[in-house]
Amino acid sequence: MTDAADFVTGSPDFVADAADLVNHAPDFVADAADHVTETRVFYDTVAEEYAVQFGDLRPGTPLDRGVLHGFAELVGEGGEVADLGCGPGRVTAYLASQGLSVFGLDVSESMLAIARREHPALRFVRGSMQELDLPDGSLDGVVSWYSIIHTPEEHLPALFAGFHRVLRPGGHLLLGFQCGDEPRRYEEAFGHQVSLTFLRRRPERIAALLSGAGFTVRATTVREADEAQGEPVAQASLVARKPGE
Repeated sequence: MTDAADFVTGSPDFVADAADLVNHAPDFVADAADHVTETRVFYDTVAEEYAVQFGDLRPGTPLDRGVLHGFAELVGEGGEVADLGCGPGRVTAYLASQGLSVFGLDVSESMLAIARREHPALRFVRGSMQELDLPDGSLDGVVSWYSIIHTPEEHLPALFAGFHRVLRPGGHLLLGFQCGDEPRRYEEAFGHQVSLTFLRRRPERIAALLSGAGFTVRATTVREADEAQGEPVAQASLVARKPGE
């Protein structure tokens, strides 16, 4: 049985099987780290089922929406924002409804196909947040909502440095993730034989890594697990700012 909260992250047709996806990986992930490829294969495989269960941010998520709304106010009306690891686009769409100029990026083409289908007015692009093809200082905000949960800790400093690079001075970063120390490894999800590790984090550790990357942490929110939503552990969010204007 898969804990629902482990899939609160953030692809239309079911995409063959995992082995076929690995054998036919497109060039842009050919040299990607193993965890990026594994993440792509997992979400390509479960995309449709995932979107059915987690495609709408609104039901039962008032506290999460509050965090996202506060982030949108900090960025400001019309602010240019990237939703990294956007999945089926539910957070991207919510931020757009709050007045932000936001686009979604994801490594899973199947997730992106759903995002484009469900939110045709928004822009969704394929890519990895590990290697952001964006100009320095080009964004007012970056969101990684339950997207760092598949990134091994040794890769986090470089990941956060990349987030810092693409933000303008004064820009804001929002992270969401599950709290804890013990990773969860799944070999099955939504009835598919797929493999992926979900890494839980301690907010204080993430805050320290963000500080090391040049951010100033402005807010840390931890809410208790919502059993009605199938959450086994507490959930955390951090808002950080790139110093400057």
